Amino acid sequence: MRGFASGRKKSYYGKGDVLVYRLHRQDNAPAGQSPVFGASVMMLLFGDAFWPTYVTGDNTNLIATDSMKNFIQRETMNFPDGDLESYCKFLAEKFLNKYTYVEGAQIGASEVPYAGIGNLGVTFIPSGPEKAFAQIEITRSSAGLSVAEIRSGIRGFRLLRLNGSAFHGFVRDEYTTLPDIANRPLHMWLDLDWTYTETAAAWSKGSVTQSVRTIVREVFDAFTSGSIQQIIYEMGTRILKDLPAINEVNLEANNRTWDTVAEQGDAVGIYTDARPPFGCLGLTLRRS
Repeated sequence: MRGFASGRKKSYYGKGDVLVYRLHRQDNAPAGQSPVFGASVMMLLFGDAFWPTYVTGDNTNLIATDSMKNFIQRETMNFPDGDLESYCKFLAEKFLNKYTYVEGAQIGASEVPYAGIGNLGVTFIPSGPEKAFAQIEITRSSAGLSVAEIRSGIRGFRLLRLNGSAFHGFVRDEYTTLPDIANRPLHMWLDLDWTYTETAAAWSKGSVTQSVRTIVREVFDAFTSGSIQQIIYEMGTRILKDLPAINEVNLEANNRTWDTVAEQGDAVGIYTDARPPFGCLGLTLRRS
């Protein structure tokens, strides 16, 4: 079941995996924006107006999910900016202003990233693997529309460090087979998301997300660690220290360190993809 910042819902419905690409061609991209804006969108609606569909099959107020898909794709033409936070807000507000009996909407968008090649700005290739995302929830009251939550994040980091990662000194008993490791090649996956100190801080035209991406890479590159837990703690504390716009950050890492085939000391080794199961580590840090 989906969670909603504005409280538990007895029902909701919507459309997911709505793919849309906006291409600014012939050097027409606005300043500071990539010519390629790609997103996968999920729109969820809630409100009492939809309850008769569940109880009696009465679809009088039901907005078809196919219509929601068409709305998202066609209205992307009218979206003037290039960041996911503003995009989700744009779609949510426009939809709720059109269908005034809908009590609220949660809209999330994950980027479909492309990077330019060459110098002409006309050729692109898929990039990543990490992908930024944003999610907004807007509700309606007698006072109008208000933002219940805005959340951003990056999913899918794949991080490889050749040395400078250790894991030793942990509990040893009859179930322990893992040796102490002083210097390992670490392969780590990471997802993270965050909330903002105030709603207005979310409208940064993507600069907060880019700063988080930079911090993650810098910490992983420079920090010598005794555990993955220590790495994500260092990342989280650095994010809160350097980015006052962020109120809370959640990090989840997977230990995907490759299985060893053969090694010649610490000089060279042959490895293969790790088999499941994998270690999973989570951390939440909040500004005090």
